[in-house]
Amino acid sequence: MNKIKIYCITNEKVKHLEKTNLTLVGVGKKTFPRNYINCTKGKNIQYKEKNYSELVFHYWFWKNELKKFNSNTWIGFCQKRRFWVKSKVEIKNLKKLKKNLINKPDPKWKNFESIICKSIRVDNPKKMKIIKRGWKNLVKDPSIFFDNRKQTIKLHFDMHHGFNVLDKAIDKLDLKDRNQFRKFVNENISFNPHIMFISKKKIINKWFKALFKWLFKCEKIFGFSELKGYDQERLYAYLAERYLSFWFKKYTKYLEWNWSFYEHKSR
Repeated sequence: MNKIKIYCITNEKVKHLEKTNLTLVGVGKKTFPRNYINCTKGKNIQYKEKNYSELVFHYWFWKNELKKFNSNTWIGFCQKRRFWVKSKVEIKNLKKLKKNLINKPDPKWKNFESIICKSIRVDNPKKMKIIKRGWKNLVKDPSIFFDNRKQTIKLHFDMHHGFNVLDKAIDKLDLKDRNQFRKFVNENISFNPHIMFISKKKIINKWFKALFKWLFKCEKIFGFSELKGYDQERLYAYLAERYLSFWFKKYTKYLEWNWSFYEHKSR
């Protein structure tokens, strides 16, 4: 059976995860113990962590570690509060989390090339939120207020991360994806969240090559110093999250899989 290795990315020490099968990765300004992977050695973009978040590890892994894996190993990425689990389950305590964490490839993955998170819907936001955050979209098309089919990924991004920001970013995509991705965000009301995926060496290399080529072009438009506040500071991670849904569905044979949120409360 093929092996699996899952990396869990965090910006702080997470002691409760240190005895799981997850490989822990530290990003950001804090100092991490030796049992955490450090992204500051080798080719890295650690200095962009404020705006790229977990993507600084994705880049470091692509440039420094991916070449060390064989072609049959499944490689996965998760976060300190969001995890790949064996089946649909609500995680209420650490014991249940450890019991349900994926520790081997599922037989159902056999005929697939990639595993992505089960999608979340973004339609039907609160009406007051549309008025406050989406008024520019309403001016262009008032029917958005009542028509759930028009409450798309594009509207959601405009409301939360800046009007027309996503459109400007899409303009920087290669032609082979540009129009299709624009159509994707304008027509779909759900996406696969958290920049989490599980795949193998060949696919991962192609994904990171396409992703970072695009994001580095986007930096020339949005930069870093002007990105302030929760809605925009992590802009490049938000862009990657939407693009992941499109890219893996276009270029791979994918399977949506179970993930769960769990935040450990220290006593």
